[in-house]
Amino acid sequence: MPAPHTRRPRPGTPGRVLARLPDGKPADTYSAPCPSRSALDRIADKWTALIVGALADGTLRFSELREAIDGISEKMLTQTLRSLERDGLVSRTVHPTVPPKVEYQLTELGRTLEAPLGAIRDWAERYINEVNAARADYERRVADGSDQLPVPPA
Repeated sequence: MPAPHTRRPRPGTPGRVLARLPDGKPADTYSAPCPSRSALDRIADKWTALIVGALADGTLRFSELREAIDGISEKMLTQTLRSLERDGLVSRTVHPTVPPKVEYQLTELGRTLEAPLGAIRDWAERYINEVNAARADYERRVADGSDQLPVPPA
């Protein structure tokens, strides 16, 4: 008779339940069916990190956001803002003017992301030289074949 499946300890915060789902189970991003995984997917997106950072200082219009975030396309900004609005992280206000004036701001829930995403942006800027050096080293090892795994004897 096979041993009952036991779940491995969860990395990060073992034994600590941060939230319970409506079915009573703990939220667990390491579990594929857990809805917290889709929230992680949203906040781990680079455009989300940049939009949250841009909106941290206050309300911005679409064109101001596009200007603040170099390299984001209009389509990607629109898609990301819609997803952030859907997830309750950004609010969208349409003012009845001609042409319509649309403004975006972080919600109270969205503001909870300012510090963690700010820390990630800071990390990226602080350690970019080390990351680039590691990439160059990796590319060098791959190019000269010194990073190959040994082939087992036949």
